[in-house]
Formats: sequence, C-alpha cells, structure tokens
Amino acid sequence: MRPVTRRQADHHSARSAATRAQVMSAFERMLDSGEAFSEISVQRILEEAGVSRATFYAHFQSKSDILVRLSDDLRESLLALARQWDPAGGEDGVDRLTRFFEEVIKIHRAHQGVIIAVREAAAYDSAVGDFYTADLESFEETSLRTLLSDQAAGSTPADVDAVSASRIIVWGGAQAIAHHIRVDDGSGDAVFARELARIWWYGAHRRPAGA
Repeated sequence: MRPVTRRQADHHSARSAATRAQVMSAFERMLDSGEAFSEISVQRILEEAGVSRATFYAHFQSKSDILVRLSDDLRESLLALARQWDPAGGEDGVDRLTRFFEEVIKIHRAHQGVIIAVREAAAYDSAVGDFYTADLESFEETSLRTLLSDQAAGSTPADVDAVSASRIIVWGGAQAIAHHIRVDDGSGDAVFARELARIWWYGAHRRPAGA
C-alpha cells in the first residue's frame, strides 16, 4: 500500500472541512427558515446539504452535534466581544457597554435560528443542554473576573456580591435579549441595548456603596 503523502492528507482535510461547512450551512438555513429543531430529520439535512448518509455520519454524530458546532462558532464570536470590553478604560462605561450589547444583539439576530434551536433542544437533549449551560457559565466567569477586578481597583463597592451579581446580569440578560429579539423588529435595539447597559453598569459595576 502506497503511503499517504502530505499533499493527499491536506487535500483530504480540506475536503472534510468543506463537507462539514456545507452540512452546517444547510442546517442553519433550515433553522433560519423557521423550521423547529425537533422537526428536522437527518434525512432532510442530507437532502438540503446534498450529501450521503455515510458522509454525514463520517463528520457528525447526530443533528445535535451540528447544532453544538454551530453554537460553538457563535459563542466564540460573543466571547471575543466580551474579552474586548474593558470597564477600566477612560470612556464612559455605559457607552461602551451599550455598543457591546448592540453588537451582541446584532450577532443574535444574524443567528436567531440557531439560538432558538439551542434553547429548544436544551430542554430535552443533554448534549445541547450541557453546552448551553457551559456557554452561559463562560460569560458568567468573564463577568465575575471583571467585577472582581473593579472591586480590587476600588471602582466597584466591596459590598457588591460579585458572584451573585454576575449570575443575575448574565443569565437574566441572556433571557431578556432572547425575548427582545422575539418581540421587536429591530427598531428598538439601540434603546434596549442602552437600558441593559445602564442596569449592568449602575446595578453592579458602579452601584453606590451601601445601596
């Protein structure tokens, strides 16, 4: 048997990546069209993506696996935004947080089908549920580090319970954003982002001591 060359291996890797992207893109199109995650069968995904069943299972364990990978890409985009936000900067924190939430909402709207599917599947699919929980826990940890850093610098009062505050603003904020996107056509995004920013900033980061 002839050994596999580096060029052959690279070609195979590129084809595999292209196939995964093809399936993921097809699945996201179906979700964006309004189809419920629970009602989409693997066979429908095969037809939409134009791949065989053997090819599908060579790259994915199930349709939940596709959803997790789509969510992973989305999470990295959101976490990249979260890491960029620096409350210690010279600019007003509410303005910076407002722009941050405007970007978060924009990303959520662009991938609304995936987010709705994750929320739906998390209730009954442990693989998706574990991922969804880990996703928000990552944001909670980022928020907690920021609050603790603010407290160490003396800009956030010591009487703020950073653990509880992080849990409330992250998990509560996620629910609020999801509901807002469902009931608003986008015209209220800027106002919503600023109000959420004010709640985060003055409710936790710059809450008056003893309030």
